Amino acid sequence: MAPSRSNLTDKNIVDRTNVRRNSDVARAVRKTREQLAQQTGNPDFERELLKLHSQAMTGSAFAFPVLLILISTGGFIVGVGPEILIWAIVAALCYLPLSQIARKVLASEIDDGQVASLRRNFLISHAISGLGWIYFATMGCETCGIDNIATIKAVLLLIAMSATAIIGYALRGALLATFAAPVAVAVALAARDPESSSVAMAALLVAALPFFVYISSSLNKSTHALLAFRSEKDWLIAELETAKSMSDEARRRAEEANLAKSRFLASMSHELRTPLNAILGFSEVMTTEVLGPIGNETYRDYAGDIHRSGQHLLDLINEILDLSRIEAGRYALHEESLSLAATVEDCCHLVELKARAKDIRIIQEIDARLPKLRADERAIRQITLNLLANAIKFTPAGGWVRVRVGWTAGGGQYLSVRDNGPGIPAEEIPIVLSSFGQGSIAIKNAEQGTGLGLPIVQGLVAIHGGEFELHSKLREGTEAIAIFPRARVIEAMPALDSVA
Repeated sequence: MAPSRSNLTDKNIVDRTNVRRNSDVARAVRKTREQLAQQTGNPDFERELLKLHSQAMTGSAFAFPVLLILISTGGFIVGVGPEILIWAIVAALCYLPLSQIARKVLASEIDDGQVASLRRNFLISHAISGLGWIYFATMGCETCGIDNIATIKAVLLLIAMSATAIIGYALRGALLATFAAPVAVAVALAARDPESSSVAMAALLVAALPFFVYISSSLNKSTHALLAFRSEKDWLIAELETAKSMSDEARRRAEEANLAKSRFLASMSHELRTPLNAILGFSEVMTTEVLGPIGNETYRDYAGDIHRSGQHLLDLINEILDLSRIEAGRYALHEESLSLAATVEDCCHLVELKARAKDIRIIQEIDARLPKLRADERAIRQITLNLLANAIKFTPAGGWVRVRVGWTAGGGQYLSVRDNGPGIPAEEIPIVLSSFGQGSIAIKNAEQGTGLGLPIVQGLVAIHGGEFELHSKLREGTEAIAIFPRARVIEAMPALDSVA
């Protein structure tokens, strides 16, 4: 059966073996996206508000009883009589249904169908709690001898209203359900007994109720914004979790592919080199006519072509194997004491004939007084020869290649190979530094190469703990710099202010 499109899509790179984790992530993303778009009235949003309101009610379960005790104690002291104690008991019983519903909501999960009924039950319970304040508004005090009893009752009602507005902000209409009736009773009593203090206090209560409603509404809007921000945070976390799953799976696949590549190259190296050695050996015997003259010039030329092609193929295999070992971290350095100046100078002599064939001058600016390095001589030679081969390849006839070896500002040593060739565009430098990458100039000029030279140089320098830099400008040339750290200099020298 062919794989489905979803399994082939790069965007769906997730760990499909971990079904539970992936389903949890998808569910979290879907839920938080819905919460980001939800408005007031959405069951999910209302469920959160009901939970917040229940937490506020249970958290303040002792606030109103304490307030009732303080009021009843003060009233009893000033001589109101046992009626104030009866009122405290009745008011406490009126708050009991509200507390029970809040505990029930916190102890169970709320379904979408229960949101409206629970909200209605909360409002009814708030209205029941308001019965105690209606009783308080109707209480008199003929025996206490206090003239401004209406003012005291109004102040206490204002305190209760403000506390309810702050505590019950998460439930819209909670304040009105609790105190609309007590305020209406206070206004009716003031109209029946039109004393100046009673009328003034009733007017104060009428004015205060919309104000506290506005305060509670503002707190409710702030809660909406807070829930939206929390939903957005949860959405971002879920998206990050999804991206992490995709990244982990992509990394796992890349590691498996890299391991398969390394195993393939390791197994094929022997299989390819064995017949190549035979091809190279026999073609060389035929070309040099060791066993006798061939007698046909064309056959001898063909044998030379076979030898050169086989040698090119062997070099390509060696480069691929070197790059594979470097990328896999399996390139073993055989460190020894060597002179960077002498090694580079020897490599310059090796490419001298090739440079002369293209009428290219190799200018050597090598500091022979440099101390020795602790490095792999084969790797250093490979770095130098690759950089020189690239410079000679792209330098036009009659040009020059400058090779410099000296101190770095940090006390290390550097190798610089610069040419006056066509240069590399700035946007193509990352391409030529990648495996099998070639610039547009190399492609247009049909220059032979695999695009592995600079990546191998970069990897070998990194293994030595150094840095590789490539600077180039169009029509001005290219400079490649291999920098070896001070730690590899055997005979340490003081750091210089600038590159020598």
